[in-house]
Amino acid sequence: MDDTTPADSDTTLSDYFRPNPDGSDFAAESLLAYRLDAQGPLIDALRALFHGPAGLVRLRLWVFMGLLGQSEASLNRDQLNELFHAVRPEALETVFKRFRDTGLLLWDETQRRTSLTPLAQQLSGVLGVLNTAPSGDDDDLASLLGQVVGADQLGTLDPAQVQMLQAQLGRLHAEFEDAIASGSEFRLREARKRYDRAARLIDKASTAIAAIIHHADGHVAMERAARALGQAQSRLLAMASQFNRALQQVDRQRVTLGTTGITSTDVKRWLQTCAAPELLLHGALAQPVAPILLSPHELLDVTEAEFERDRPTQGLPDALPASQAAPEGELSAIALPQALADLSDLLARWSLGPRTAVDALLGADPLATAYAEIAYKAQLLPLLGDAQAVQLPGATGDLARQPWRMEWSTDLLTLDHPVLAQVSAGTLHPTEESP
Repeated sequence: MDDTTPADSDTTLSDYFRPNPDGSDFAAESLLAYRLDAQGPLIDALRALFHGPAGLVRLRLWVFMGLLGQSEASLNRDQLNELFHAVRPEALETVFKRFRDTGLLLWDETQRRTSLTPLAQQLSGVLGVLNTAPSGDDDDLASLLGQVVGADQLGTLDPAQVQMLQAQLGRLHAEFEDAIASGSEFRLREARKRYDRAARLIDKASTAIAAIIHHADGHVAMERAARALGQAQSRLLAMASQFNRALQQVDRQRVTLGTTGITSTDVKRWLQTCAAPELLLHGALAQPVAPILLSPHELLDVTEAEFERDRPTQGLPDALPASQAAPEGELSAIALPQALADLSDLLARWSLGPRTAVDALLGADPLATAYAEIAYKAQLLPLLGDAQAVQLPGATGDLARQPWRMEWSTDLLTLDHPVLAQVSAGTLHPTEESP
């Protein structure tokens, strides 16, 4: 330690800052420094727990966590000895003395019992994460989300906590961006697993984050931190499409080795399991591949044999056949179904007056009319009075020029007919008066 470094004892945070030209104290003007100074007893308690060799620090934490896990408010000496019977007595006494000296344990001489102080209870909230089982790479995000959501539910949320969560989301975003930019398939898939876990955590806390943003109205620092948190959340959740595109690109670049079904990814994964991949090249260059060259004499022999090889002669093309006179034929039109003429004749015989569509569909002999004939007539009835159909020649035009107009209804008529149970109701109206 040089002369400019303050001693460890009796120092303050201001002793480690350079003096300002205007003579002001930077540490006194910092809000974070003020909060740290206000938490002096808690920081001293942490120093008492974590100062010293690693094994002794773990012993203190183990004893402290064991005391926190007891349901009774205070314990006597026999209960303490039974609880920590596996610890050597001198080591246990050293730990208890350290706790009493730093204000973590209180000894009641009257009742001869030991209890935890309020400072120890406050310290338990700080050390609670040490008593949880690690669940993966996203413990920091889960812990920060739990702190922020819990503090918001209790109404003790601070902008600094929101900023810490935002910073963690920003760090995750940067890590995922690096993984996507690397183009490594294995790094991409590992990062995608972490991204899915982080997205699930954020999705579970999305309602609470939205409530934080809503509750920040009117508090400038909290509103700014909440807005930045919402932007960080949106940027992180929007990376799903980037991961999909990157993985699709990797899939397009994957090569299948012949017809074996083995891909380049399988080869990479197998190489990663090899303890000494450099040994795979042992003896690989002992017999290098040499090209087989043909001599000029061999080339000449092959060429001569190719020229002398018997080939079938190609025949002359066949001559075109002589011209022939076209046979005489008849141009005949396709015969229309008889049902068309029957329907036209039936309409022509009717006297002008409203008639039902059923009468036109069933014809003169209703029981003998087949279903195909009924369906065909139902398609012909809309031609009556059609402006284009009346211009047609032949039987179709004759039907369209009949003095009737078809009007269908949405009602259904139930019939007693061998092939037709129900039919849409309709009425045929005359379009002109009979002479």
